[in-house]
Amino acid sequence: MNEKNSNEPNIGAVLNEKDKNKQKEMYNKYVENMTPKSNGFMNCLKAFIVGGAICLLGEILNNVYASFGNDKEISALYTTITLVGISVILTGLNIYQKLGQFAGAGSVVPITGFANSVVSPAIEYQAEGDVFGVGCKIFTISGPVILYGIFSSFLLGVIYWIMNM
Repeated sequence: MNEKNSNEPNIGAVLNEKDKNKQKEMYNKYVENMTPKSNGFMNCLKAFIVGGAICLLGEILNNVYASFGNDKEISALYTTITLVGISVILTGLNIYQKLGQFAGAGSVVPITGFANSVVSPAIEYQAEGDVFGVGCKIFTISGPVILYGIFSSFLLGVIYWIMNM
């Protein structure tokens, strides 16, 4: 009777484990080769330059609107509307996405990035119709930002109110 000794390792399991380790090693090498190398300093520099340029444009627009005789609040309102409009147009022309790929967070942080996050899904799902396409998907990306922005401001308001009691 050829009964296996329970102390002997299963040869198939040992080979299978070696194959799995080799496969994992090959996969890790593949991922390492395919993952784009990033330079943190250059990414920060690009984000700083593009974000700064957007803010500089905002300041220029603000000064131009103020030179027309508008007060600070109206100038700021017109500046915001203009920056959002420019962002929407650039998103529609597929330019803002390229700017975002180049600048990273530099194009996402200002109000123009928020406008882009609202318009992008609307453009993408436009073919599905006004209600089920644009209406349902327009706040896909920006919805959580709005939700958590309102929630955190409420929470901070409650904390502020309690501290001033």
